[in-house]
Amino acid sequence: MINQLVQQLVHQALAAGLIEREDEIYARNQLLALLHLADFNEMEMSEEIEIPDLLEQIVDYACSQGIIENLFDEKEIFSSKLINCFIARPSSVNQLFFEKYQQDPLVATEYFYQLSKNSNYIQMKQIKKNIEYKAETEYGAIDITINLSKPEKDPVSIARERAAEKTSYPKCLLCIENEGYAGRIGHPARSNHRMIRLNLLEETWYLQFSPYVYYNEHCIVLSEKHTDMKLSPVTFARLLTFVEQFPHYFLGSNADIPIVGGSILSHEHYQGGNYEFAMAKADSDWAFAMGGFPNIECSVVKWPMSVIRLRSERKDSLVEAGAHILAKWKNYSDEAVGVLARTGEIPHNTITPIARKKGDYFELDLVLRNNRTSEEHPLGIFHPHPDVQHIKKENIGLIEVMGLAVLPPRLKDELEDVGNYILGKTTEVAGYHVNWAEELKARYQAVASESNVEGLVREEVGKKFLKVLEDAGVFKRDAAGAAGFRRFIESL
Repeated sequence: MINQLVQQLVHQALAAGLIEREDEIYARNQLLALLHLADFNEMEMSEEIEIPDLLEQIVDYACSQGIIENLFDEKEIFSSKLINCFIARPSSVNQLFFEKYQQDPLVATEYFYQLSKNSNYIQMKQIKKNIEYKAETEYGAIDITINLSKPEKDPVSIARERAAEKTSYPKCLLCIENEGYAGRIGHPARSNHRMIRLNLLEETWYLQFSPYVYYNEHCIVLSEKHTDMKLSPVTFARLLTFVEQFPHYFLGSNADIPIVGGSILSHEHYQGGNYEFAMAKADSDWAFAMGGFPNIECSVVKWPMSVIRLRSERKDSLVEAGAHILAKWKNYSDEAVGVLARTGEIPHNTITPIARKKGDYFELDLVLRNNRTSEEHPLGIFHPHPDVQHIKKENIGLIEVMGLAVLPPRLKDELEDVGNYILGKTTEVAGYHVNWAEELKARYQAVASESNVEGLVREEVGKKFLKVLEDAGVFKRDAAGAAGFRRFIESL
């Protein structure tokens, strides 16, 4: 049985282009060594099995033979080592990437994306478990994802992780030292991980894909240096340089301070990909001119958060204009709308920037952020408020800003319970959903049925996420907020 699995994995690696025919015996022998097998007999293949399923079956064999322990981290590490037998070294991957780049940047990124999927670095089998749909709003169709892709660890693995000796190599999950790193208890397996070397403003940066992509070609561009996230004019220049090199991608940065920042603030990195979010499609709400920048089209975007869009054929002009707005915003206060630049020496204002290229024009979207807290809103004034936290309580980062909700896995079952409650079935609704469930039951009980209740609940989740974005907007889309936004624009 194990010989057949090994043969099938080699066959699938050949079919996926991970290896050439000349590599077949070498790769097979590498697998046999990992599996402590000294003999091999070729067998007929009875059926086609995909690479992730083959890896799982071979890992199960390794557990049964005592080669590895039947623990989450051990299995992930071994699976990564198995598939690494078929993946070229980083130098070869980079050489082929840039050969394809000379044909077309799109061809290059498609090659690398396919490699990352075929090598099981991008966990497509897990990602398919996610619940994904679109919800219509007045701002266009926003994306909703209930994130079910990340496997849950077993209790023994969790206990071992807590007890494991802490090390500082790699320093974080983004560092270049993760490339080819076997992994350990508490640090994911990365034997099958490859990165593309980039030159941005004469600095070395690295392109990789997220292992659990939330959208097409969801990539991460990370600094060679392990330094804290920092938003500056150079950030805008890097983002625009990247989209000039890869015009079919957008690239954006999480904000650089807590609450409004991303999950990793200790390593400078950006996120991008080949996907058009609702915010990118949003029309301008109103246009304005900015003194000293006559060749830039400036507008406020029709979006629940507070977004300034700059358009120009010249990157340098956009960098200068973005730097001007950033400098103004960092020191801007307007107590009438609750915006304070700092409390004592603690700064509150920053920006979430997103760059893209459309034809001959570069676009730079600047999303105004503020992380101030109050007694009423201890998690953040411009953060999801208590009435939506039963759906989304976490920080609103770059992906959410653009219109994609990444929601916790608990909602899969909880929303089903809410649907059953609307239908009048006996069910136990989570306490934090009770008021919402009662509102929905009163609204939909007369029209809800087995066939449509899931759609009704999903639509209401979309409305909740829209409210999340409205909460995060520093200038609300009401008369007071609009007046406040105009005051800031006039100050530029």
